[in-house]
Amino acid sequence: MKNSPISVAIDGPSGAGKSSLARKCASAFGFLYADTGAIYRTVGLAAYRRGVDRKDSAAIEKMLPAISVSLRYNEEGEQRMFLDGEDVSEEIRKPEISICASDVSALPVVRSYLMQTQRTLAKENNVIMDGRDIGTVVLPNADLKIFLTASPEARAQRRMKELQEKGIPCVFEDVLKDILYRDEQDSSRAAAPLRRADDAVLVDTTELNFDESFAAISQLIIERFCLQPDADNGVSPV
Repeated sequence: MKNSPISVAIDGPSGAGKSSLARKCASAFGFLYADTGAIYRTVGLAAYRRGVDRKDSAAIEKMLPAISVSLRYNEEGEQRMFLDGEDVSEEIRKPEISICASDVSALPVVRSYLMQTQRTLAKENNVIMDGRDIGTVVLPNADLKIFLTASPEARAQRRMKELQEKGIPCVFEDVLKDILYRDEQDSSRAAAPLRRADDAVLVDTTELNFDESFAAISQLIIERFCLQPDADNGVSPV
């Protein structure tokens, strides 16, 4: 294991399971988990609440100094997002905020605003960071890059189950529409579009359940860094 902090970048489309898998892997290996998508969702929520046009770069730029976006970690090591001092970790997961997040994240002014926060986390901690452009833009020198994907239908089913478990009403057709919209927005935007880094390992989880996906990513970390994960988290060292 190297002396400087280790960085693992996990990129991929909406609903691929990046957050859940990254969070569990971080726990298993004792890393800090950084959900960058949640940070953009919080900015999207701020625009939504204020009635600011989320595609208007000038309006969003004017809004940014007036809001406070911060992330904190609870006793279980879970990342919580705060907007102007309010814990909005659940509200930012609503479908309408997903659309806002996709739109504001396409704006260079927003990406610049949040870039240093993300890089500081990786500079100071062993971190697993997930998002859309972690391996290509935010952490281009990450020690391990993974591109996590699955079919749109599989991702919609997973997202729908996640929302229902949180008590958020939804139907499959609407969730799939949201997934496809975000795919188009994230892949076609001018600023840091979603794409697989040249040196990223592709992991397709369409036919894998959560435990199988977790095992696949864990094995990549084990092989790359020769780490001994916590067996209590369901990972057996090679």
